[in-house]
Amino acid sequence: MQRALDAATAARGLTSPNPWVGAVLVRNGRIVSVGATAPAGGMHAEAAVLAGIDARDAELYVTLEPCIAFRGKRTQPCTEAILAAGCKRVVVATEDPDPRVHGQGISTLRSAGIDVTVGDGAEAAQGLLRPYIKQRQTGLPYVVAKFAASLDGRTATRTGDSKWLSGDAARDRVHQERARVDAILVGSGTVLADDPALTARPGGELAARQPVRVVLDARGRVPPTARLFSEPGATILATTCTADPGWKRALAALGAEILEVEPGPAGVNLGAVLAALGARGVLSVWAEGGATVLGSLLDGGHVDEVWAFVAPILIGGSGLAAVGGAGADLVSLAPRLRSPQVEVVGDDVLVRGYTGDWLP
Repeated sequence: MQRALDAATAARGLTSPNPWVGAVLVRNGRIVSVGATAPAGGMHAEAAVLAGIDARDAELYVTLEPCIAFRGKRTQPCTEAILAAGCKRVVVATEDPDPRVHGQGISTLRSAGIDVTVGDGAEAAQGLLRPYIKQRQTGLPYVVAKFAASLDGRTATRTGDSKWLSGDAARDRVHQERARVDAILVGSGTVLADDPALTARPGGELAARQPVRVVLDARGRVPPTARLFSEPGATILATTCTADPGWKRALAALGAEILEVEPGPAGVNLGAVLAALGARGVLSVWAEGGATVLGSLLDGGHVDEVWAFVAPILIGGSGLAAVGGAGADLVSLAPRLRSPQVEVVGDDVLVRGYTGDWLP
């Protein structure tokens, strides 16, 4: 099962809207084949390890419950592939939360006489699949709030200068994560201040798979000349009905999708934006700011995980805070990270952990 989890980890975030799953086929105590889910439309992990193999008397270890047939499915159900291959036993880490599958894959295999064991590696599998599980359970994407800050919690000096707060290693780590999420979310203020590309460039090279860029802009401030409109990948402008119709038409002509939602305290209704993304099959959102957006996401209880890169630098003065919003009135009421992890990344320190009310 650990080998299956390793295979799933290698495919993390690359298979959306499908889950990233790993599978291992074992015969007589020896591994026969190892596989993982391919990008959407390709083979599932079970089909990959069983392809061209006589699996009679073999055992299959898989990190997620094998799927069944349902309306709109584009690939062969994994339960059919398992039955056709003749596996004698299937070990499943965790059940599939998708209501179209939930429990039915396991019952289908058991009804056919296959020995099915559930629960080996469940905690690890659920941790790995948090974005998929949340979207299937709630219809909402998994939100990671990311920011880089100085030791005193500033993201820029009082003049707005922020380049470069974090080092090369930390910035490359961010690009590695961007390449594995479905969407990057920022506010219009970030676009106006930094004119970012909002692309995934691990190792300095454009990734083949680019996340959707989501810009929150209630008032129509982002100009058509913004760099992000000329970069590869899709862009969504989340705005309101009060924004200038001409501005919307101009950005739509550049290929941007205009998403109209009702106004919210910080400009646009963040809950409505996230619901719309979830309905599009977006499993994960990497929220990069600025401070107002991150604060509003935290105030609204929308954040599931925090990644904070802390640079060994002190800015002081009236430098810009990393997180805005209403904030907590009492320290005891402030969001506290669960299962925090601390990692040194180059000269910076990465602190990350879970927050919010949702649990897998």
